[in-house]
Amino acid sequence: WTISFGSLRAMCFPPVPRCPAGVFRLWLKAAVVLWLAHGCVRVAGSLYTKEDPLVILSSGSLKSSVTNSSSAWLLQFFSSWCGHCVQYSSTWKILAEDVKDWQTVIVVSVLDCAQEENYDICREFGVQLYPTIKYFHAHSPESDRGTIFRGADRQVQVMRHLMVDILQNHTKLERPDHCPPLETYRYSEDLLPLLGQRSEYYTAIIVEEPESYIGREVILDLLMFSGVEVKRALSSDRLLMDALKITTFPSLYLLHPNSTHTELHIEKKQRFFFSSLLKMLPGVQRKPRGFGRTSATGLLEALSGKATSVSWRTFNSVKVYTADLESALHYLLRVELATHDYLEGEELNIFKDFVTVVAKLYPVGGSVVKLMKTLSNWLSSIPLQRLSYQKVLDLVDNKMRIAGMFLGAELRWVGCQGSRAGLRGYPCSLWTLFHILTVQHDAMPTALENTGLEEEAAPVLQVMRRYMRTFFGCGECGRHFEQAAASSMDQVENKEDQILWLWDQHNRVNARLAGTLSDDPQFPKALWPGPTLCASCHEEKNGVHIWNRNKVLVFLRQHYGASNLSPKYSIRPPEPPSEPAQFHPFQKEHQEDNKELNLKFKEHPESQARHQIIKQDAGGPEGGVWVLGLGFNSIDMSLCVVLYVCSCLVLMFLFFFFKVKSKRWKHRQSHLQV
Repeated sequence: WTISFGSLRAMCFPPVPRCPAGVFRLWLKAAVVLWLAHGCVRVAGSLYTKEDPLVILSSGSLKSSVTNSSSAWLLQFFSSWCGHCVQYSSTWKILAEDVKDWQTVIVVSVLDCAQEENYDICREFGVQLYPTIKYFHAHSPESDRGTIFRGADRQVQVMRHLMVDILQNHTKLERPDHCPPLETYRYSEDLLPLLGQRSEYYTAIIVEEPESYIGREVILDLLMFSGVEVKRALSSDRLLMDALKITTFPSLYLLHPNSTHTELHIEKKQRFFFSSLLKMLPGVQRKPRGFGRTSATGLLEALSGKATSVSWRTFNSVKVYTADLESALHYLLRVELATHDYLEGEELNIFKDFVTVVAKLYPVGGSVVKLMKTLSNWLSSIPLQRLSYQKVLDLVDNKMRIAGMFLGAELRWVGCQGSRAGLRGYPCSLWTLFHILTVQHDAMPTALENTGLEEEAAPVLQVMRRYMRTFFGCGECGRHFEQAAASSMDQVENKEDQILWLWDQHNRVNARLAGTLSDDPQFPKALWPGPTLCASCHEEKNGVHIWNRNKVLVFLRQHYGASNLSPKYSIRPPEPPSEPAQFHPFQKEHQEDNKELNLKFKEHPESQARHQIIKQDAGGPEGGVWVLGLGFNSIDMSLCVVLYVCSCLVLMFLFFFFKVKSKRWKHRQSHLQV
């Protein structure tokens, strides 16, 4: 407050005779209380948003949602002004995220009783304390008001076990339509006929202790995946133990479609490891979100039929391929950015920053680095604020014939290839490129010095943010990234945070897009890295999967490090022509632009010396320099050197010739005098 209460009172109220001082104090307190209450409601309104993996109900949607539903419901009635509800909201979001693949059989939801329109519905359902958790069985009648969960412990693992119990202990009438069987199987009755039989899918048998929930949780985790069927058996079945020779619990026994069967090794006996291993089996695919099995299959077959066939490139998921990075730069420079006829103002500055970051941090040398450095030097040297993008394309296509500068003009995806055209590809490679740049910035902390970017806490992320917001072709993707950046990027304080922030956001995007039509069924979007790549990155706390961020950082530094890049499938630069070009194509194609550039030099004499000569890296017979837009190749420069040497020799010869003649003349004159 910068004004006194007296002055505030004088401004708000004209002087009134005999006005008690207590009236004003009472009014002020009431105003403060109302302001705080308004702030609380405003903050509480953001407890749960559409971005959270749960359903937000209201008075108009509650009854229609839970009545005669094909799935069960777990509903939290909360109040936005309740302090405990605010604290518990993070736990409820974690629960919803943890069981998001169960939504076709049991739905996690919330309803805010502090909203005025929800007063009556909360009273009708008998809600008196907050938070109140109720569960509704599938196919509940309209008169059902739900069953209250009265347990004192409401942590994620307890609530998840409650959901399993709801699904397993239903009656035949209350069974959710898509709920898989959760009961145990016996060896002699159910499993023995399966051994040695061929099938169209995998059959996974999880053998566990009677009190374990892992088997049922994994069954529900695989609910949205086809190609595998999960069954559970108990360790008390001695016939099964003797036949399969299982001694530790829980264990995973896999029956292959080709009639073979074997026990699978699990790094850690945790639910996440069981589910992840089964999801990664060949042929196991995520079912598209929001579609039935028949319609989804038909749609995917139709899309596959229209797709162009491309040759498959075998790759190792442990490696990162430079072909993906080169394809990303090719598409970015020649396709995506080429939609802009001109770059000016902020767009030009963003493009300059992007090129600078790539030129300084690209992890391998060679023709691509030479191209980006040449482009960066050229962009930083021109004083223009409006640039035709055709000039950039001419330089990218190396129309200046600078030796060793090359970028392949072909999309050659390897680690980012999809099962059909239109899946993965460019978005995957762009993520990979920026992951590598964050790791390289950590490995080379001084690389961005004197670029104007070194003062930012997360320069690579900031450049990526500006690029996604301005140039990325998918507008909705760019808006999502900008929202994520606006909410948390300011918390990045060092280079390690920069690496982990990008990794975390990539996983969030994968979670949001999992099961959509853009999700490749052969490479389903999932938490990355998986247990097979980094088992130490995964841990459990109170039954909930968590990341060991220190181990993740070590893995990311190794995976995206320069030593892990594979040049396989990269496009090699063409052999240099036998006769180098004798002129610079820019001189003929852009004479008007060169005149404009020269006029700019005259208008700014203070920068004329700095921009007069733009040097290019020349490492071969076609190298040269570019002076005021005029091209000189290596032969021109060689002729200049030869002429310079010859002129020096001629001058030296003339000097010595006249020197000798002068001495002879003096000697002759001296004899004549004698």
